[in-house]
Amino acid sequence: MDALEPLLNSFGAEKIEGRQATFEQVARVHQAEFIKAIEEVCKDGPGIIDHAPTYITQTSYHDALLAAGGVIACARAVINGDAKNAFAIVRPPGHHAEPDRAMGFCIFNNIAIAAREALENGLQRVMVIDYDAHHGNGTQAAFLHEDRVGFISTHQWGIYPGTGWIEDAPHAKKRIVNVPLQAYAGDETYLRVSDEIFKPVVELFRPQMLFVSAGFDAHWNDPITSLGLSTRGYYNMTGKLVEIAEECCDGKIVFVLEGGYDPRNVANGAGAVFDALTHSQLRFDANDPSPYADVDHEARIHEILKWHGIPQ
Repeated sequence: MDALEPLLNSFGAEKIEGRQATFEQVARVHQAEFIKAIEEVCKDGPGIIDHAPTYITQTSYHDALLAAGGVIACARAVINGDAKNAFAIVRPPGHHAEPDRAMGFCIFNNIAIAAREALENGLQRVMVIDYDAHHGNGTQAAFLHEDRVGFISTHQWGIYPGTGWIEDAPHAKKRIVNVPLQAYAGDETYLRVSDEIFKPVVELFRPQMLFVSAGFDAHWNDPITSLGLSTRGYYNMTGKLVEIAEECCDGKIVFVLEGGYDPRNVANGAGAVFDALTHSQLRFDANDPSPYADVDHEARIHEILKWHGIPQ
């Protein structure tokens, strides 16, 4: 028996088999020369290919293809109706990888590749929501001029990669929406952002499917960030996203694992996502409320809504 099966059964979930993405699928997002360069540099691994540092081994090229292919398999299962929703637990992550370069531990942009695949399979509009603590610069770059893809990113302002301004992409207001947050934003801020930014932006864009870059480094005790979420905060926010998908996309939503630098937080956060996806009570409650007071973000939310011309 697959070692993962008992855990999946506890959630009422089933394993989706994936396979490596093809060169053509990856090339819908990444430049062909870059893909070939990654294949060649990995042959000489191990090594570091980005100052993050992004570390590669001799298997990293194939591992990255498999990660992208795993997200594609999840997206296809949801599009075809074989699964109501899905969670792609893959490595390496992807949301920092830009069309022409690897960045921030990311080689290929898994979620962007799967979003492109969804468009190739008949969908007209999809949206990516990124709640990793770091800005999803690669995903934004991939869809900067793609009117069929919406993008929202919540992230801690002032940390790596230093992108994600509110005023980014003025040509794509209401479609590319950045939500830079101060440290210790906390659970209540994320609930407000879910209600006051995620929901109206999705309703205006009218995607047929949601993709979510699920980073668990926004947890309050992550070793390299400080956004103040608890495990219950992740559960509540994920539940809001599932509700939004049910209202706007017939429930079609795929979560994709991104960052997280404390293994326990990643495990608890993943459990919270599964519970929310299956409409279960939070069974894996870490009972880890943030010891820090939430920072008020009312003015920031107002600023974002005003920039995009969204009624308040």
